[in-house]
Amino acid sequence: MTQTSEVAGPEAITATGAEPNAGPGPVSPSRRDRLRAATIEEIVQTARRILVKDGPEAVSLRAIAREMGMTAPGLYRYFGNYEELVRYLCASIFTELGNDIHQAIEAAEPPAADSGPDGFMRAKLTVKMVAACGEFRRWALNHRGEFALLFGVPLPGLDDGRYDIADECALAFAGTFFRLFLELWQKPPFPVPDDAQIDPGLRDQLSRYRDALGASIPLGAALPLGAVLTFLRCWTLLYGAVAMEVFGHMRFALEDPAPMFEITLGDLAALVGLRYPQ
Repeated sequence: MTQTSEVAGPEAITATGAEPNAGPGPVSPSRRDRLRAATIEEIVQTARRILVKDGPEAVSLRAIAREMGMTAPGLYRYFGNYEELVRYLCASIFTELGNDIHQAIEAAEPPAADSGPDGFMRAKLTVKMVAACGEFRRWALNHRGEFALLFGVPLPGLDDGRYDIADECALAFAGTFFRLFLELWQKPPFPVPDDAQIDPGLRDQLSRYRDALGASIPLGAALPLGAVLTFLRCWTLLYGAVAMEVFGHMRFALEDPAPMFEITLGDLAALVGLRYPQ
């Protein structure tokens, strides 16, 4: 299911290389632009191979250049510095992961059962939720190095407060789960805390996060803060279960955490008014 997602480089955000308002009609990229985009993609994928093979600390401009038969200074023609390159690598991986989860949601089919329209709808939503969470776990276990880069301790210099392409793609990844959550919320609504029941400090933070998601998903802007809180509680459960398994923190007790993950899915379903197993 996993497909490598291309992410344009720092000077190739517009695929054609033209100005955004350069006039009507599509403009084909020049041969030079295509070669540049291909080199940028090769740099990003080389960085990913080194990440998977030797870990995040091994990803350096010198190592990438050596692998590609280039000089390290030559990479500066494509990326301003090491941090920018790694941010583009993160963006590429976030895009791939989001696409994989979206495909899993689209492919999910409820079991055939004569349970009436409401029962069928709940079964379909449950299958979608399980598919999304299961694909996140599957991807994480099959891409442990990439998972550590995206969801582990940030590399030095990357968590500097700037908003860039990596943050955009991370928000798009969150949007994959958020759209599913909105579908759950709109069809069979479930109880959530009233705004007055939420700690004021937490309420302000939830409001800012809702605004950020609502910028790209308009329906999200009208979501009650209690529903946003429930969405984050769901993410905390899912991420916690998967991260503990990926990083080996369940080995002290469990050889196979898969049955434990099934229990987590049941807890997630209960938070959004569903039942799993059905």
